[in-house]
Amino acid sequence: MNTAKHITRDKISHEFKWNIDAMYNNETEVHEDLDKGLKKAAELATMQTHVMDSSYTLCKALETYVSASRYIDKAYVYAHMKRDEDNSNSKSTSLFGKAVSILTESSAKMAFLTPEILSSDYETAISYISQEKDLEMYRFMLEKIFSEKDHILTADQEFVISSFKEALNASDDIFSVLNDVDMVFGEVIRSSGETTPLTHSTFSHLMESDSRQLRKDAYYKYYSEYKKLNNTISTIYNYNVKKEIATSSLRKYSSSLEASLKPEGIPISVYNNLIEAVHKYLPIMHKYVGIRKRTLNLDQLKMYDIYTPLVPSDDTDYTFTEAVNLVTEALSPLGEEYCLTLKNGLINEKWVDIYENKGKTSGAYSFGSYDSFPYILMNYNGRLKDVFTLVHESGHSMHSLYTRKKQPYIYGDHSIFTAETASTVNEILLIRYLLKHAGSDKEKAFLINFYMEGFKGTLFRQTMFAEFEKIVHGYVQSGKSLTAEYLNETYRMLNQEYFGPHMSDDEMIQYEWSRIPHFYRSFYVYQYATGYSAANAIVNRIIEEGDSAKDDYIKFLSSGNSDYPIELLKIAGVDMSTETPILSALSTFTMLTDELDKLLKG
Repeated sequence: MNTAKHITRDKISHEFKWNIDAMYNNETEVHEDLDKGLKKAAELATMQTHVMDSSYTLCKALETYVSASRYIDKAYVYAHMKRDEDNSNSKSTSLFGKAVSILTESSAKMAFLTPEILSSDYETAISYISQEKDLEMYRFMLEKIFSEKDHILTADQEFVISSFKEALNASDDIFSVLNDVDMVFGEVIRSSGETTPLTHSTFSHLMESDSRQLRKDAYYKYYSEYKKLNNTISTIYNYNVKKEIATSSLRKYSSSLEASLKPEGIPISVYNNLIEAVHKYLPIMHKYVGIRKRTLNLDQLKMYDIYTPLVPSDDTDYTFTEAVNLVTEALSPLGEEYCLTLKNGLINEKWVDIYENKGKTSGAYSFGSYDSFPYILMNYNGRLKDVFTLVHESGHSMHSLYTRKKQPYIYGDHSIFTAETASTVNEILLIRYLLKHAGSDKEKAFLINFYMEGFKGTLFRQTMFAEFEKIVHGYVQSGKSLTAEYLNETYRMLNQEYFGPHMSDDEMIQYEWSRIPHFYRSFYVYQYATGYSAANAIVNRIIEEGDSAKDDYIKFLSSGNSDYPIELLKIAGVDMSTETPILSALSTFTMLTDELDKLLKG
């Protein structure tokens, strides 16, 4: 296990690496797919001005578009994952660079398609479906295209924007290299004299240490590096937000928030409802912070005290195999097929790149193409938190697997809105399984605290991030530029509001915003919070109703992008157009707070 050393990738055993070689026999095939995709994109370009001539030409154009996209998607995913194995590997970054360039070039060639379809009308497109049976599967795709008619530009304008796609994504790429490769945090010294490398992966683990001095040292050392680069990162983020504002304005949206939500049919009220609902329950969060301060017996509670367990765990280390066994046992309410398929993927098909190595992308994700396994990148350290990361990403991967079995390529992905529900259902099933099998009040208190940390980190913290994004985007929308001072102060004030009067202020927390990579995907993070709320409702239904609710949930997992996300969640019995699921989840947090308070006092 790579728990103590920051080692190079060649020192990681092959058995702990994902099997992405299953995608391609050699790199030559990757280049061939990129070339095939570009050739198909060029073929589609020859159809310009004739796409809507007949049902046949529309069908031919859509099939060519799908073929081009599918070739490039598979090659791009492979190149992306190879780069993420080690961002300092020049061969891998070069391959990824080519994939991005081909993606940009092909997108530019195909950019005319949507504007040309929109040059006709919805009635014509629907009449073509009745004439050409192969067009039937494109019905919802066409429906979505016409729903965005007011925001699609002319073919020439779309071509220009597509041509600049690579440059427009520069902020994200620059931050990724800065954050994952160039930034070095050094080491921290434990009371035993042992040194521990300080990395993105070890930082979260160190924040859970029972040594307050170690937590403080890691916290200040980590954020000191972001403080040094405060102006640089502020500038990168400023231009990322400006890019979002400019493109949303070009497309005639009222704001970048509307531009992010409307294509998926999500009303802005859903975003605002989330923030408003969470604000109603901030006093309960403040109560929890007060319980933490009292239990830790601190005169001043600092941000580096907010993650350490209130009840010591038994320090169990889980091997990866043990984690897989625990996860699949906990997910048994989802059915035997679900669990056996997942276990086979994690162990035998080697979906997972397990341990950290030098240059590897930080954090965790589930990724893959329509034609590959649903891969998982992790930086596994063997702790319970890592088991939860595994169960979370497994939820994404199984969502992808079920979808690709049932849906065609065009609907073979998910909106983030629904994806976060699938991952969080798994997390909640795991914590409830552990609580059910708790052997003592001490273990129960530990697990309740762990469960509450999920609420704090997902429902409250991600909503705070969402509110931060809404504020700073609105600031730029009003014609101003983001400065380091503005970003730091805005974040500090929000942090103060969310954590309440029991939390002592400190200088370093104002820099936390600058380490959040999700901010470079605007208005992404709120979906963690909505997903967490929806997942609580789904798990309650599965536990209360059994097989019928489980079957509905599997149907939801198999639905991909075949409808708008709010409609898809209704298949699983949840209506996210209302506050009900959010308030239900927050009431669970209230109940857990009261129960933890009693257990800790006892």
